[in-house]
Amino acid sequence: MKRDKLFVTLEKHGIEPKWFETREAAAAYLVEEIKGQKVAFGGSVTLEQMSLYEKLKEENEVFWHWKNPDGAARRQAELDATVYISSANGVSETGEIINIDGNGNRVANMLYGQDWVIFVVGENKVEETLEKAMWRARNVAAPLNARRLKKKTPCALGEECRCFDCSAPDRVCRVATITMEKPSPMKRMEFILVGESLGY
Repeated sequence: MKRDKLFVTLEKHGIEPKWFETREAAAAYLVEEIKGQKVAFGGSVTLEQMSLYEKLKEENEVFWHWKNPDGAARRQAELDATVYISSANGVSETGEIINIDGNGNRVANMLYGQDWVIFVVGENKVEETLEKAMWRARNVAAPLNARRLKKKTPCALGEECRCFDCSAPDRVCRVATITMEKPSPMKRMEFILVGESLGY
């Protein structure tokens, strides 16, 4: 992985890159940086593996639908949040951040409405090109998430872990976004790269 190439491109596009060797170091940085904020989480195995919700809620008002299942409160919490934290399904060394979503709420919050958006990404998700990053998002991340959620889709039920481009009602890959540059109204977009394999 050419981290320098990725970081130069991200900086050029208004996205602040930071590198941490371990998940503990990345979490400690975020705990120190984020205080007194309204924070919303996107669905993310990476964030769960870092116990980030538990760590941030000590000094912030934090909402995560994985921890707070109140559906009525979810959208309002996302709208009120000043900080939105999620991960990515694929990242290219050329600076594109790929995310795939079923409902659209996660990718919507990454792109519009919050002052500060943070991507926390394990190095296992970085690929050489945009095409490879998109392939990873569709054929690795999406099927593994469908299996985790026990969806009734070909990628979740079959032996082969790949996208079948299905039309199943349970399909989790309905919307794909490519973040190429910080959206202009957003005050801050940050990319935290961790030197471990995290999430799917």
